[in-house]
Amino acid sequence: MRVIVVGAGVVGTMHAWHAVNRGHEVVQIERETEARGASLRNFGQIWVSGRAGGEELETALRARELWEEIGGRVPALGFRPNGSLTPLRGDLERAVAEAAVARPDAAARGHKLLTPGEARAVNPALRGDFDAALYCERDAAVEPRTAQLALRAELGKSPKYTFLPGREVRDVVGERAVRDDHGDTHTGDVVVLCTGAWLGGLVRELAGPDLPVRRVRLQMMQTDPLGEPLTTSVADADSFRYYPAYGSPALDELNARQPQPATAAEHRMQLLMVQRADGGLTIGDTHEYEHPFAFDTLEDPYEHLTGVVESLLGRPLPRIRRRWAGVYAQCTDTSRVVHRQRVRDGVWLVTGPGGRGMTCSPAIAETTANELGW
Repeated sequence: MRVIVVGAGVVGTMHAWHAVNRGHEVVQIERETEARGASLRNFGQIWVSGRAGGEELETALRARELWEEIGGRVPALGFRPNGSLTPLRGDLERAVAEAAVARPDAAARGHKLLTPGEARAVNPALRGDFDAALYCERDAAVEPRTAQLALRAELGKSPKYTFLPGREVRDVVGERAVRDDHGDTHTGDVVVLCTGAWLGGLVRELAGPDLPVRRVRLQMMQTDPLGEPLTTSVADADSFRYYPAYGSPALDELNARQPQPATAAEHRMQLLMVQRADGGLTIGDTHEYEHPFAFDTLEDPYEHLTGVVESLLGRPLPRIRRRWAGVYAQCTDTSRVVHRQRVRDGVWLVTGPGGRGMTCSPAIAETTANELGW
């Protein structure tokens, strides 16, 4: 079988990975020289802890297995099973964590409620004041800015794989073929469009104006090296308000009696933090849903995140090395893991995983391969 994959972000690259590893010929087309979108502008988290029970959690757990398997083959991914900690302050935050630990699927996530001493034994860098911490053993991380490069370098060892950068697909020609802006036509047995947040142009023509996917903008930052290991990913209790696994009467009580600070509420914020291979910290994030998006980054969210991080670390944050904004595609029905649609005979659109793309992409691609009979 010959598979044409359009898009070299993590979702597209994982589709190429599964196809090549099942013995198929793959042509992967990318409009940029390298992918530049949300696949690079994220935390690199394999985030199991907050996923909704059912299909979403099952997808995340399967993806976690696949990331570990692939990481064993491709060490340059930087896969590490680091787990996560969410420090808690006060009875209201603790009650939400207790409800999460009481879920029937808590063991699958590796959820445990730790004392401050137990949490610091897991992650000694957390020297700030907190009353307890929610631990998730199944969370993990990779290096987002280089993961696609590492995967593609491994794919490039196969004579069945071809990467064509700097080509924008402009049209679907008949069945199972696309034409790029160089005038070249690429024909296969199946075409998979993994175009990320690029939802206009050809995607709109193929999928129609009512594509149930929206774009979401975020702001993040990265610091100089911390100077010590941050042995787990770290979240704050505002993540409870964002991730569906934490929905409970206890969360309703938290929202009613302890609302977010004004800046965090305005920008729909949570803290997520991961240490990079060079020792720096990736920190975020905000969520903006209304179009048109701002074209600049705002300082108030960064100041809020800095204060939260410093209160957990009990020390000043290293110098901020870079700040950025990113945009990802999310299903408007956020209970859906991904939007997978046949837009022409033999042509499929796979988009809209939202903030789950980095976590779930190996399993999303595996499901596509299984459903299409690769």
